[in-house]
Amino acid sequence: MLSRRHLLTGATLLAASAAIPRAWAQAPSGPFKLDPLPYAPSKNEPHIDAQTMELHHGKHHAAYVNNLNAALSQNGELARMPLHEMLAKLGEMPETVRTAIRNNGGGHANHTMFWQIMGGSGGEPSGEIKSAIDRDLGGFQKFQADFNTAGEKQFGSGWVFVTVSRDGKLALVTKPNQDTPLMDGARVLMGNDVWEHAYYLKYQNRRPEYLKAWWNVLDWNRIGERYAAAKAGTLTI
Repeated sequence: MLSRRHLLTGATLLAASAAIPRAWAQAPSGPFKLDPLPYAPSKNEPHIDAQTMELHHGKHHAAYVNNLNAALSQNGELARMPLHEMLAKLGEMPETVRTAIRNNGGGHANHTMFWQIMGGSGGEPSGEIKSAIDRDLGGFQKFQADFNTAGEKQFGSGWVFVTVSRDGKLALVTKPNQDTPLMDGARVLMGNDVWEHAYYLKYQNRRPEYLKAWWNVLDWNRIGERYAAAKAGTLTI
């Protein structure tokens, strides 16, 4: 037999859960979309667990897209601007939406790149990418160590990136929050997310361990395609 108190508690929980789909259904539509992951969420196991991938993509990235569309819903002219151009001209954006574009547009661009470069088997790069790393970043071992150190030292939330110029020159930079080198007019070859939501379920506060493991899931073929696109002037986000 269920007590009246249990029945009331159950009814309250059902009512609350019933309200969640309606809230998500009202997410604003707009010009920006959340593309599906290009591989199964489990593809990066055991280095990045499937649950983290699902939450990171389906909740965190989705929220950036929804928030960006909401911010632009009353500004049709901005909504027609490509994201990389919007971020490059961030200082020219209306003050009423500038912070939303910075945080959510940056988050959308960063994560779109992030999913693209993973899902691989790691290892070391070859071809033009290897030559560029040797030339500009001191060789793969030094590059890997410097990249991980930069990620470890990034205070709080942020990203560590490799930028690429039109002539193929590489550089290592870090950015706080969801800032991106696109805001400086640069192009991003690759980058790693060091927000806690990217690794906390598996690694807790062990960010260095996550940074080291991440190299095992890189897709160097895809990164090579981004490098070629940067040199051709067609790489956007």
